[in-house]
Amino acid sequence: MTTFVDRVELHVAAGSGGHGCASVHREKFKPLGGPDGGNGGRGGDVILTVDQSVTTLLEYHHSPHRKATNGKPGEGGNRSGKDGQDLVLVVPDGTVVLDKQGNVLADLVGHGTSYVAAQGGRGGLGNAALASARRKAPGFALLGEPGDLQDIVLELKTVADVALVGYPSAGKSSLISVLSAAKPKIADYPFTTLVPNLGVVTAGNTVYTIADVPGLIPGASQGKGLGLEFLRHVERCSVLVHVLDTATLESDRDPVSDLDIIEAELKQYGGLDNRPRIVVLNKIDVPDGKDLAEMVRPDLEARGYRVFEVSAVAHIGLKELSFALADLVGRARAAKPKEEATRIVIRPKAVDDAGFTVVREDAGGEPLFRVRGEKPERWVRQTDFNNDEAVGYLADRLNRLGVEEELMKAGARSGDGVAIGPEDNAVVFDWEPSVMAGAEMLGRRGEDHRLDTARPAAQRRRDKQAERDEAQQEFDDFEPF
Repeated sequence: MTTFVDRVELHVAAGSGGHGCASVHREKFKPLGGPDGGNGGRGGDVILTVDQSVTTLLEYHHSPHRKATNGKPGEGGNRSGKDGQDLVLVVPDGTVVLDKQGNVLADLVGHGTSYVAAQGGRGGLGNAALASARRKAPGFALLGEPGDLQDIVLELKTVADVALVGYPSAGKSSLISVLSAAKPKIADYPFTTLVPNLGVVTAGNTVYTIADVPGLIPGASQGKGLGLEFLRHVERCSVLVHVLDTATLESDRDPVSDLDIIEAELKQYGGLDNRPRIVVLNKIDVPDGKDLAEMVRPDLEARGYRVFEVSAVAHIGLKELSFALADLVGRARAAKPKEEATRIVIRPKAVDDAGFTVVREDAGGEPLFRVRGEKPERWVRQTDFNNDEAVGYLADRLNRLGVEEELMKAGARSGDGVAIGPEDNAVVFDWEPSVMAGAEMLGRRGEDHRLDTARPAAQRRRDKQAERDEAQQEFDDFEPF
């Protein structure tokens, strides 16, 4: 059974915003007390947050589809809908977020670091929020926006100071088990270690973490063996330790050739040339291993490597190795630039930025004018096209934004097609300058004939009074014979 996963594809969906409510306040003697429709609630976000108690992405391997809750619709009586609940997904420290094309979206390092993977949709405004002096009682409300849908890839890169690399069964697991309190699986067959193991080492006043990366073999950088799966765990380490087996039973191997092969794989993987290296000649407790270590040590030192002869089983040379690694880790930490407080960067909009663009396209020989921009696309998503008054409101907003003027400048004529939005999800209509969309039929601007309608009870009283006046007039006009 799989117990460790360091790469998953995740499908996340943010919550959609709730629709606004179109309502008119009603009570006795106030049949049209004014609009009181509430706003819809905001949809929940999908947020990735680092939790150091989590060490694997296994949970998302089994359940890759995650969705936040939707916002609730608004209600009458100026009651706004409830916001959707954010969905917080905990990930291990060192998780990298990428899109489907491999572009890095976020690098999550440090407990509590978070990233919004999918943004929840805005709630629609109710008709109470849409009321104005020009439109006193809107008979429509705005729709809630749909939440973002994202397909992302999560990759875990171990956050450690030191990485142990080498052939399978070179003794990396044994070494980390005696240098730290980690208890990895240890056996005398290849690929015993199937997951990276982390251990904490204390050397004097320095505390650092050490990672045992599963065994590399020739061709690891191209996917052979387990190398390609776990080479990414070496990227964050400050120091690389080559663990070389001096007591191997394979006749075609020796410590120097093992070192050359592993270095070639690291070079082909890329990005690790500037990391300091240390060579550890392991298993010197074996007589043949001690002799071989003494033979190859001068050659390795001539190449510029610091060489340590150790035995994880007999606990030989471990203290010197531990303090040497602590010294290198301390230097790497001191060389890192100091973290500065996050600065807020304000980028004001250019004075000539209209917030949208109009581009002429040809659709089957007929001109098509495509409008792209955050505001017009959002307004279209929030419009209920089954409501003429809502469509009229959209037309007014687009006109105030300057869309109609830009269409004229682009050469649009009456009857030409206009598309608002991307190609795969656009609203297309035939353009008519200053189109009458239905809202204008309510009367002149600033007027609403519905507010002038007499109340039914009062009208009945007026009718009865008119009948009595007419009867009285007939009585007054009656002349006896």
